[in-house]
Amino acid sequence: MTNVEDVLIRHKGSERQNLLPILLEVQEVDGYLSEEALTSIGKHLMVPISKIYAVATFYDFFRFSPQAKYRIKLCKGTACHMIGSETLLEELEKQLEISQGDISSDRLFSIELTQCMGACGQAPVIKINDKFYPEVSKKEIVDIISGIKAKEGK
Repeated sequence: MTNVEDVLIRHKGSERQNLLPILLEVQEVDGYLSEEALTSIGKHLMVPISKIYAVATFYDFFRFSPQAKYRIKLCKGTACHMIGSETLLEELEKQLEISQGDISSDRLFSIELTQCMGACGQAPVIKINDKFYPEVSKKEIVDIISGIKAKEGK
């Protein structure tokens, strides 16, 4: 039984008005909304997939592709750029062997650039999932990534 089927069983006999809670729960369980999941939800609610997709794409918090376990966001705002965020990006790409915008083959890491994190006085900054790292250096990048890899058995 798939994760989507488990969610749908919990919502047995659901009405169309339960679409958003179902979509949110499926995304929470699977990490994103796959085409297969949307099709299953449509069949369960007896709603055309085009309508399911229309609702899901309306909201910006739904994702339609797999996400990395550790989503690294690097600020490229003016202060961070001036203090060396480009060097940090190069180090992240070297440590993870992926480019900005990519996801590692094991889906453990991704690197994203953001315009501003609102922490100019603590530049340069990165954020990994919900953890914020102020005034980060190249050496700290190496230590942070090594720590995560060790924790994950890599």
